[in-house]
Amino acid sequence: MPDLYILESCPYCRKVMDFLNENDIEYNKFNISEPENYDNLMKIGGKSQVPFLDDEKNGVRMYESDDIIDYFRNSMKE
Repeated sequence: MPDLYILESCPYCRKVMDFLNENDIEYNKFNISEPENYDNLMKIGGKSQVPFLDDEKNGVRMYESDDIIDYFRNSMKE
């Protein structure tokens, strides 16, 4: 299941979460306001930007809400 690093107050994060929820796409949510989640984001992503998607199963890591939504839209077509 893909991991999504977010900050609850981030409108771009909300946009991605709304899309995922509306399309019944399961994901793990990690709020970077928790130090452990922030540390993991920095370790795997390298910068403190959210939203950040880590889809380890498919080898995909990306920032930018529109790119993340496009990624899921395209994977739904398959």
